Parts: sequence; C-alpha cells; structure tokens
Amino acid sequence: MDKIRKILAPTDFSELSQVGVRYALEMAESLGAEVIIYHVVGIAEEWLASHDEFYSVKEFVEEQKRMMDELLGENFADILSRVTIRTQVEVGVPHKMIVEKAVEERADIIVMSTHGKSGLSRMIIGSVTEKVVGRAPCPVLSVPPTKRTNLAKAAA
Repeated sequence: MDKIRKILAPTDFSELSQVGVRYALEMAESLGAEVIIYHVVGIAEEWLASHDEFYSVKEFVEEQKRMMDELLGENFADILSRVTIRTQVEVGVPHKMIVEKAVEERADIIVMSTHGKSGLSRMIIGSVTEKVVGRAPCPVLSVPPTKRTNLAKAAA
C-alpha cells in the first residue's frame, strides 16, 4: 500500500460531519499527511432556501469560508497547529464535486462521516457518502457517528 500523503475531508458543517473531519485530522497527524477540508454548497439545498435576499455566488462562498474558519477554530483548535491543512469551499453537486476534487488533488484517501445534515432520514434515499464511495478514484473511509454525537438531534 502506498503511503497516505493527502487526505480529502469533506464536511457539511454539521455536528455529525465533524466526526469525519476529526478522524481525518488525527490520521494526518499520525501519518504526517496533509488534509484538505472541503465544503461543497449545494445551491438548491442551502443557498436559495436559506436566504431572503439575493447574494452573488461569490459573496455566499466567502460567507461559507468564514463559517469554515469558525468551525475549525471552535472544534479543532487542539490539533490544527500540528497538521498541515488547506480549506476550500465550492458550489455544486456535493458528491460529484468531492469525487472531482479527489481526482484533481490526487488524494490518497477520502475520510468522511457516514451522516451529515440530513441525519438518519438520508440513509433511506442514499447519502452523499454512499455516492462518493461508489465513484471515488481512491479508498473512502466512512466514519460512523460516535457515542458523543446525538443522531436523534440531527435527524429531528
């Protein structure tokens, strides 16, 4: 097996998706790998539904980048200084963009949570993780929620 040098860690900013990001960061620390923390905004899912006024895509992506920085600072400050990371926010279809990013970056592995914002209900119709697993150019490590994560809260 080749050495893992680059880890792609997608997140939708949910508490459940943070489990995958934490795992990716800890893995990177132990392996000396770089982590690309990647957020894809699905326009129909988030942007139009959550804003009363019209934002340009550029403004919205900048807002999401600020949210990424806050998420990292609030939840991963204990490990960030010990790991090489890059962050990126893009707009598109999440599973397609994650696979394309893995190809573009020549990621050695994708580490992502089995659950995100949609919680349990998404398991029935197919999750982003399942779609990534079926299309990825590299191994995908899907990380289930921990005991600390409240699935019932996320599914509500």
